[in-house]
Amino acid sequence: MPATVLVLVETINDYLPILEHQGFHLILAPTPAERAAAINRHGARIDAVLTRGPLGLYADEIAALANLKIICVIGAGYEHVDLQAAANRGITVTNGAGVNASSVADHAMAMLLSLVRDIPRCDAAVRRGEWPKIMRPSLAGKRLGILGLGAVGMAIAKRAAAGFDMTVSYHNRQHRSDVPYSFCSTPTELARVSDFLVVATPGGLGTKHLINRQVLEALGPQGFVVNIARASVIVTSDLVSALEQRRIAGAALDVFDAEPRVPDALKSLTNVILTPHVAGLSPEATQGTVELVGRNLVAFFSGKPVLTPIDLPTSEMKAVL
Repeated sequence: MPATVLVLVETINDYLPILEHQGFHLILAPTPAERAAAINRHGARIDAVLTRGPLGLYADEIAALANLKIICVIGAGYEHVDLQAAANRGITVTNGAGVNASSVADHAMAMLLSLVRDIPRCDAAVRRGEWPKIMRPSLAGKRLGILGLGAVGMAIAKRAAAGFDMTVSYHNRQHRSDVPYSFCSTPTELARVSDFLVVATPGGLGTKHLINRQVLEALGPQGFVVNIARASVIVTSDLVSALEQRRIAGAALDVFDAEPRVPDALKSLTNVILTPHVAGLSPEATQGTVELVGRNLVAFFSGKPVLTPIDLPTSEMKAVL
C-alpha cells in the first residue's frame, strides 16, 4: 500500500508528479481550512507531511496524525515544526538545506542592488515622466557582513567577493577555518565592520532577535540591511525605528513576522524594499527541493537512512527514564 503524504506547501504543484511517479499518494491542503479538514478527515491514514518552515506542523496536529512517521520540510528553516512533539513520537524530520541556496543568493543580491542603487524610486520617477539624477553608492569595494555562513551565506559571499570585489565578513555559531572571509565574534562587531548586512541565518530560538537596536546602531546611518532568512532574527520595532529616524540608510526584506501581513509602518517608508517571501522560489530550486523530498521519502520507507535528517531533542519519555 503506497504511503500517503499530506502536502501543506502551496508553491510546488507543478512538481508534485515527481512524488506521484515514485508511488506516493498525495493529499493537497495548501490553505488553513483545507489543512484542518484534511487532518480531521484523513488523519488516520497520513504517513508523511510535506511542509515548510513558516507553515510548520504543530503539536496538536502531530497528535491528530496517529500514523505519522516522517515530516519533510522544504527549505532550510523548520521553525514552526514542533520538534519535541516529533521526538516524543519517534517521528523523523528532514529539511532541504542548501537546495535553494543559489535562488536565495540571487534574490539577496538583487535586493541589495535595488536598495543601494534605489532602483524602485528611479523606475517610479521615469514612469511619471520625471528624469531625476539620483546619486547613489556603488557596491564595488564595499564591506559586506553576512549573518550565517551556511549554504546560502556562502553563495552570497561568493557573488559579492567575486562579482563586486567586496570585502566579506561573517558571524556564525562557529568560526569556519575553510573560508577566506573574516570572522566576527558578535553580530554587533559584524555590523560595525560592514556597509551592508545580509541576514542569512536560520530562524528559531537560537537566532531570535540577534539584530536589535545595538546592532543597527553599529551599522550606522550609511548602512543597509537585507533579510532573506527569517523575520524573527530582527527586532522589527527596532528596525522600523532605525529606518524612520534614518539611523540606517535602508532595508530590503523578503520575510515578515506575521506573513502575509506586513506592518503598515514598513510599507509607508521610502527607504525600504519589500518582496513576498519569494527568495527561494525558482523552477530550479523548487524542482530540486521536491526531488530531495522524494529521495528522503523513498529512503525512509525503504528502511534506509534519510539524506537530510534534522537533529531532534531528547524524547520527554526517555528524559523521564
